[in-house]
Amino acid sequence: MFDSHCHLTNARFDTDRALALERMAAAGITGCLTIGTGLTDAAAARDLALAYPGMVWASAGLDPFSAFESGDSFPEHLVGLRQLLTNGGFVALGECGIEHHHDVDPAPVQRERFAAQISLAIELDLPLIVHARSGPRGGDAHAVALDIVRAHPGVRGVIHSFDGDTVQARAWLTAGFLVAVNGMITFKGNDALRAAVAQVPADHLLIETDAPYLAPVPQRGKRCEPAFAALTAAFVAELRGERPDDVMAWANRNARALFRLG
Repeated sequence: MFDSHCHLTNARFDTDRALALERMAAAGITGCLTIGTGLTDAAAARDLALAYPGMVWASAGLDPFSAFESGDSFPEHLVGLRQLLTNGGFVALGECGIEHHHDVDPAPVQRERFAAQISLAIELDLPLIVHARSGPRGGDAHAVALDIVRAHPGVRGVIHSFDGDTVQARAWLTAGFLVAVNGMITFKGNDALRAAVAQVPADHLLIETDAPYLAPVPQRGKRCEPAFAALTAAFVAELRGERPDDVMAWANRNARALFRLG
C-alpha cells in the first residue's frame, strides 16, 4: 500500500525517523508521500525523498498556515515555490487550500493564494493536494475550495484528510478528484464520514495517515506514523465489505497513478 500524505519532516520523528520507515515497510506500506508545508519544510521533504529513493516521495506547497506566516512576502514565497518545483524532486504541489477552523488569513486572501497555487500546478502539470477544513471562522471550506477548483479547468488531484459527508465527497469526485481518508474515519461520531467513504469508488480512494497527527483507533492519542495506514485500510475494508488486501492494492495503485510514480 501507499501512504499518500504524511509529514515525516516533523520534529516528532527526529529521534526515530529511520525506524518509523522500517515499521512502515514491515506493515506492508511500500511507499509514502511526505508533504512539505512552506519552503524550508519542502526542501527538507525533498532531501528525505532523495535519502530514501523508491520509498519516500515529496510534495511542496504553501498551506494556509505557512501562507499566513509568510505575510506580505507571499508573492516571494510563491516564486520560491515555483523554483523548488521547477528544479525537480517533487511529485505534487501541496498541500494548499482553505482553512476555516484556525485563525489565519482572511477568506479573500486564502482564496487568492489557493488559486495562485492551482494555476502553478496546472502550469507545471503536477497533481494538487487540497486542504479544506471547515469551521466557525468561515463555514464550509469544501464548498469554497471546490468553487476555486472548478474555476481552473485541467487541475487534477486529491482532497486530503477528507472529513465531509456523502454530498461533499460526490462533489469532489465530480470535479475529478480522488478522496483520501485517514484515522479520523475510525473516530467515534464520524458516521457521516463513514457513510461517504462507503460510497467512494475503489479507483478514487486513497489511504493516508497525516502522521504525526490523527492516529487511528486503537492507536488514537499516540504519535501517528505511516505504518498505521494499514490499520485505517483494515477499517475501511470492513466498512465497505471488502478485503483489506484489496483496499490496500487499490490505494497503492491510485496513489502511484495520481503522482505518476510508475
